[in-house]
Order: sequence, then structure tokens, then C-alpha cells
Amino acid sequence: MKLMHLSDLHLGKKLNEFSLLEDQKYILRQLLAMVAAERPDAVLLAGDIYDKGVPPAEAVQLCDDFLTELAALEMPVCVISGNHDSAERLAFGARLMQSSGVHVAACYTGQEQKLSLQDAFGTVNIYLLPFLKPAVVRHCLDEQEAEQISSYHEAVQAAVERLQVDASQRNVLAAHQFVTGAQTAGSESVSVGGLDNVGAEVFAVFDYVALGHIHNAQNVGGKNIRYCGTPLKYSFAEWQQQKSATIVELGAKGDVQIRELPLKPWRELRKIRGSYDEIMRRSFYENFPADSDGRLLDFYHITLTDEEDVLDAALKLRSVYKNLLQLGYDNKRTQQSGEVEADAAAEQKSSLELIEEFYALQNNQELGQEQRRFVTELLQRLEGEA
Repeated sequence: MKLMHLSDLHLGKKLNEFSLLEDQKYILRQLLAMVAAERPDAVLLAGDIYDKGVPPAEAVQLCDDFLTELAALEMPVCVISGNHDSAERLAFGARLMQSSGVHVAACYTGQEQKLSLQDAFGTVNIYLLPFLKPAVVRHCLDEQEAEQISSYHEAVQAAVERLQVDASQRNVLAAHQFVTGAQTAGSESVSVGGLDNVGAEVFAVFDYVALGHIHNAQNVGGKNIRYCGTPLKYSFAEWQQQKSATIVELGAKGDVQIRELPLKPWRELRKIRGSYDEIMRRSFYENFPADSDGRLLDFYHITLTDEEDVLDAALKLRSVYKNLLQLGYDNKRTQQSGEVEADAAAEQKSSLELIEEFYALQNNQELGQEQRRFVTELLQRLEGEA
């Protein structure tokens, strides 16, 4: 049984307010070509189909085109909702889509959502578990059971236990959660204080777990529990990553083989540094991909090393680097003030960490325990309303 594992398309996403819609169209065409070439028995989309709960019309159209073309390849497609998706909106038309082989599990109802497929070794059960919060799971339990659920770990554990998985068969789970130990990429929405962590042991009954949510491709808690990562780089913190799709092949029970199919974007994310005169010299950039006008195609984060600020630097640089998204300086002034280090580290920090640092800077003391609890609860409430 061959499966293709994808996740975190984030259709409609912007990078520094720059629309990535054309880049997403390009990578989805590449993925469709891979599916046609590999002919998997099913495609798993493990959440965060959209970047916003209310996606722009262009993103919805792009998703519709992608799912329609996948369905035309006549193989099952399994879709779950992620934390960025509006489960109710993603569920629209799900019953109609199922007749075309697109199985959408957008809302958790407490009921088993499963697709069973057959091959020479027997049955493969594919369980679909949308993104869960404790409150969602508690809503589906009786009062006594609900009282036992206070954490994300307990919520996912309860949901998995309700599936009553037959361990003698081969079982696959598509889920969208933060598994303890996963290395973030810098562009995810991660809850403050690690409160959304789920221990990998809750997935022990499954032969393969197709995860979404973390943007780095990686195994976590075992070689068969895996994040496939995003198909595109959604932060300059990811600029050196090689994005890929994951192919999973299940033989007899216990035989699971995993491989990656590298993806090539239309426009790369690049970080470059040097003096203004150096990086504007044709010999510096002549081998970079360019459009028909000769202006560079990729997205750029440029760090200038000039000691004096260059007048209208961004405007001048965009005459060559048309997709300049970030500009900074690394010189004696910024090194003394710590600006360079702060800019580089900010993308990797949570909202709580940034608030703690700001408070310490302004008050020359750290947040107290009660203040930290208040800020944590406030951020959680804001996150729940987003």
C-alpha cells in the first residue's frame, strides 16, 4: 500500500504581506504531477489546507481546483482540518465530495472517521483525526469522562482510545497536533508555554502517523510518526530547507518504508549580505534566476554591511532585487545595540517569550508568576478567538 503524505498547504498565505498565490499554484501543479507519476493508493492531506479561517476567494478556488484534479486521478484523497482552518467551512460539501473519492474530516464529532483499503497483505485502515482542542473533545464525552480532560495530550489520548483500533491490522492515522520533541521552523502557530504538546506514545497503536502542523519535515517519537512539512518555505527561518512530499509504503504488518520526493519552488527564499556596492555589482547577482526584464525572481532578505545607512536603500535595491522582502544592517552600530541578533532570533520565539523579554527590558525585572499566568491565559484566549 502506497500513500502520499502532504500537509500545511496554507493556501492564501502571505510572506511579509506579499501574496504567495502564484507560488502555491506552481507547487500544487508539481504535486499533481508527482501523484500522477507515483500512483499512490491514497493521498493524505494532514491539515492547514488554508492559512486563515476565512480564506480569500482565490485560495478557495485554488483548493477547489487542486482537489478536483486529484479526484480526477481516481484515487482516494483524505483531508483533515488543521488549527488554521475553519472546520465548518472546510466541511462544506464534504458529503458531495465523498462520492468523488475526497474524504473530508473537518469537525471532530466523537465518531470514528475511517477509510479502509485493501491490498495483497489485507486491510489498511486510515483514521482521520481533525485538529483537537480539549474543549472540543470534552463536548463529545459524558460529564464524568469530560472532567478527566484538561490538556491537549489527554484530549488526543481520549480521541484515539475511542477509535478502538484493531492492532492486528495495519493502521494509519492522519492528525494535526504538536507532538512533544518536534523542531519548529519558525512559521507555525504554536501555543504559549507548550500547552498544546501531545506525547508520541498516544500514537503507539498505529503503523504510520501522518502529521501536520510543524513545517519542518521530520520524524518525531519514532521513525513512523512523521511530519512531512510544508511544500513551500513560509519563513526566512526556513530558507535553507529542502521541501518535499513524503511517500509511505506499507508491506506486511510492521514493514513501513518512507522516502521523500524533493520539491522545487518557482521562487526561492534567499538571504544575502554584503555592502551596497558589492551586492549591486552585476558579477554578484548575474547567476541568480531572473525574469524577462532582467530583475531577480526570488524573494530576498538582504543584510547590508555598510557603516553608514544607504539613502533610499530599499527603493534602489528593488531595481534589481524586485522581490526584496526584508532589509537590515549588520555594522558597528547594530552590533553594539544588538539589533542583528534580535532580528535573527525573533522569528523563532513565541509570543510569551517576546512579551517576557519586553517586560524585562522596560522594568529591569522578570515577569512574576502571577503576571506570567495572566499573560499566558490572555494569549490563549486571543489564540482561541483568532
